Amino acid sequence: MFIPKRALCAAGLLALTSATAPHHLAFQVVDQRGLPMQGAVVEIARPAGDSRPVAFAPRYGMAQRNIAFLPGTLLVPAGTTVAFPNLDTVRHSIYSFSKAGRFQIDLYGHDETRSHEFSVPGSIALGCHIHDQMRGYIRVTTTPYAAISDVNGMADIANLAAGTYPVTIWHPLGRGAEGEWHGMLAVAEDRATRVTIATR
Repeated sequence: MFIPKRALCAAGLLALTSATAPHHLAFQVVDQRGLPMQGAVVEIARPAGDSRPVAFAPRYGMAQRNIAFLPGTLLVPAGTTVAFPNLDTVRHSIYSFSKAGRFQIDLYGHDETRSHEFSVPGSIALGCHIHDQMRGYIRVTTTPYAAISDVNGMADIANLAAGTYPVTIWHPLGRGAEGEWHGMLAVAEDRATRVTIATR
């Protein structure tokens, strides 16, 4: 059967595109009422033999603005130094009593920055001694396959093909130990994997 050269070229291009197109796995995190959970961190354990570096953003910082930590949740690789610029006109301190990273930064003022290194994987809850309403969270991870859910509870993880993986989902309101949910999930690329976690 004769196949036109143009068709062969198109088929070859399609095959090349399919082979080089990045993989994306989508998750939707909801609570027991079916409501989307913003700020959940979805982590897929690194497959055996995988050596991809862990990186999520060009710079890692959590600002203090309008008496709040921004962003409210920050995802960083283990060993990252996080900057904390004070963009308010009042002074702030930062502290954490979390097992993965107890530390304290004394009061500092407007347009000043302090920093701290986070080396132990886990979740870090932040507060300010002066403003009790301020809450921030840093999730420290050793896997490059992680993402934070948006307002619709959606989290997109790139560069990993469909398969069955150990998955950890953390949220500050999670009912599990340390706010974590754990499970083995069969994940496809053509649809979002919906995960329901119990909340406090």
